[in-house]
Amino acid sequence: MSGHSKWASIKHKKGAADAKRGKLFTRIIKELTVAARAAGGDPDSNPRLRAVIADAKAANMPAENIKRAIRRGTGEEPGISYEEVTYEAYGPGGAALIIEVMTDNTNRAVGEIRHLLSKHGGSLGTTNSVAWMFTKRGHLVIDKNGVNEEMLMAAAIDAGADDFLDEVESWEIVTDPEAYEAVSVAVRALGVEPVSAQLAMLPQNYLKLAGSAARQILKLMEILEDHDDVQRVWSNFDIGAEEIEASLA
Repeated sequence: MSGHSKWASIKHKKGAADAKRGKLFTRIIKELTVAARAAGGDPDSNPRLRAVIADAKAANMPAENIKRAIRRGTGEEPGISYEEVTYEAYGPGGAALIIEVMTDNTNRAVGEIRHLLSKHGGSLGTTNSVAWMFTKRGHLVIDKNGVNEEMLMAAAIDAGADDFLDEVESWEIVTDPEAYEAVSVAVRALGVEPVSAQLAMLPQNYLKLAGSAARQILKLMEILEDHDDVQRVWSNFDIGAEEIEASLA
């Protein structure tokens, strides 16, 4: 399992993700608003909005919150206008980072992210300094508890998944971006809620980290993901499960 997926799975198991439900709702509301602003508020004709609505429902977001965020995006209600920005960076040990941001103030966001990186052993990169190391893919992580492997694999493959990977305590499903929505719907139709399900920037190769570099990159990931403007952070680190669990203790 990749370092980032392993980290997401262990955080989920320890309940760390549930402790940040407020942050999750804020992220989804921003995505609903931006998706509706970009291509309208009808999910039938806006695939991006349709996918975010599915994420919102999976997170048990109240229906009225979803509708309000969409109306703000279409201009039917007043609201903040967010801009999407992606930053590329280097972390401790030379790990590559892609930081996806939605912000109402790009100058503030880049300044604060640059500060966080420099404070925790990282640095901001230039355009395409690390992006070439990653590929955009649909990515689902499924906890094995109570899930029938054959049914899950059949549903995913039939819906267009490219890979179905056994990762000891979970399964990883990888798809082309165009097939992601269909695979996600097929998995959830089985009554299975993924640990994570998203369009991800997956690294082509992984960088093994241990010791102080591993602790530093995990700390940096936590701090970046806690930032109000940061939607997601991707990295190519590979760190042992024991060290990840220790960092979340």
